Amino acid sequence: MFWVNGLPQTHVSLSDRSFQYGDGCFTTIKTKCGQLEHWPAHIERMEACLATLQIPFPDWNTVLDWSMQAVLKDESAGIKIHISRGAGGRGYSPIDVGGPVVTISSFPFPSHYSLWQENGVQLGVCETRLGIQPLLAGHKHNNRIEQVLAKAEIDGSDFADAVTLNVQNHVIETTMANLFWVKDNKTYTPELSLSGVAGVMRRKVLELLRAESQQLIVDTFTLPDLVEADEVWICNSLLGVAPVTSLSTPDNKIVFPIGKLTRRLQGNLNT
Repeated sequence: MFWVNGLPQTHVSLSDRSFQYGDGCFTTIKTKCGQLEHWPAHIERMEACLATLQIPFPDWNTVLDWSMQAVLKDESAGIKIHISRGAGGRGYSPIDVGGPVVTISSFPFPSHYSLWQENGVQLGVCETRLGIQPLLAGHKHNNRIEQVLAKAEIDGSDFADAVTLNVQNHVIETTMANLFWVKDNKTYTPELSLSGVAGVMRRKVLELLRAESQQLIVDTFTLPDLVEADEVWICNSLLGVAPVTSLSTPDNKIVFPIGKLTRRLQGNLNT
């Protein structure tokens, strides 16, 4: 079921600007027994995107109330909160738009995620490249056609997911998660000022690493940097942390062990 501004609905207006232009943002939240995980961090992430898009903030207490109506009570599940600028306006102009529309939907926890967390994932490398857009980089805005194309490419492969590079050949993320790796006791993750999505779980992992005084390097990297890793993991809000057990490049297949840091992060996030 979908909820639109707090009411059960099966449709939105054809003039809604998210449908017309992808004009808005969204976030996907893991829920446990009907409770939303990391709610303040999701608000901060949505506010950052809405501010960039110059869309007024909704009343977050009201959005939380609506979410609690929609949420599943399962031990683990998910909820998606989608915010559109609203309906109306002439062409691209945001003038005379009716006001933000909040759409909420809930869904069962993906059953294969538990297997990924325990056994790891095998990654390929996408041929689809992400563009450069510093104004929107890091944000989970509603224009996700790059990710749709990348995911469609991987859907036709034998891989669970794949590393995505941008047009400058920098490693950015995977089609659905942020990416970390360890080399010589240093932890690396791509900086996302030009491309990609800065996920809430990425933020949580960074906080845990800094709390443990891990040597952390956030910078631009290319595929050879990742290939040389000692340990690799991916993360997003629903999946949490999952180890990467192999990476198949056009030239080679590299096998990675499931490392101690990956397991420690999983344990810390589950407490």
